[in-house]
Amino acid sequence: MKVLMLNGSPKENGNTYAALTEVGKQLEKEGIGYEIMQLGGKPVRDCIGCRQCNENGCIFTDDDVNTFIAKAKEADGFVFGSPVYYAHPSGRILSFLDRVFYSSSHIFKCKPGASVTVARRGGTTASFDCMNKYFGISQMPVAGSTYWNLIHGAVPGETALDTEGLQTMRNLARNLAWMIKCFDAGKKNGIPLPETETGNRTNFIR
Repeated sequence: MKVLMLNGSPKENGNTYAALTEVGKQLEKEGIGYEIMQLGGKPVRDCIGCRQCNENGCIFTDDDVNTFIAKAKEADGFVFGSPVYYAHPSGRILSFLDRVFYSSSHIFKCKPGASVTVARRGGTTASFDCMNKYFGISQMPVAGSTYWNLIHGAVPGETALDTEGLQTMRNLARNLAWMIKCFDAGKKNGIPLPETETGNRTNFIR
């Protein structure tokens, strides 16, 4: 069992990475592996709604979107992390996730997910809510913690001083691991995934 994480910060070893690592260390204690995929500073194109998605994901292959999708097919759970920019997640992680979910949302069905946000001070819950929207529209159960999944720090290393934030990350990992184990037990005992309806996509209310 494995959790795939996405670091939406251009700083590969900054506070967002530290928060995700804290989650990961606790996951390993719970018997769950993890991998952090870094967006880094490379350009990430927006989704342009071209409807040219294919079995690999997005038609554009000049970034890591399809690499993430390939890894996501094998993952059992997800954590998306982002620094806060003007009370919203980084533009790069939103562009990345727009293309991931637009092209391949079906691979996330009934796999638990969580988002983590990092800020000097404010904007964390707004960013947290924004990233949780991907889970809600993709039939993904959302893992919570003993506080909203946020941690504070301005310069790299400051998250180590936020003891409640670190506790929140560890408790998030415990809850996420429990959910993954429960889902795995359900599969082993023959409990099928829910059959959900499709096809009714109206543009207005009659």
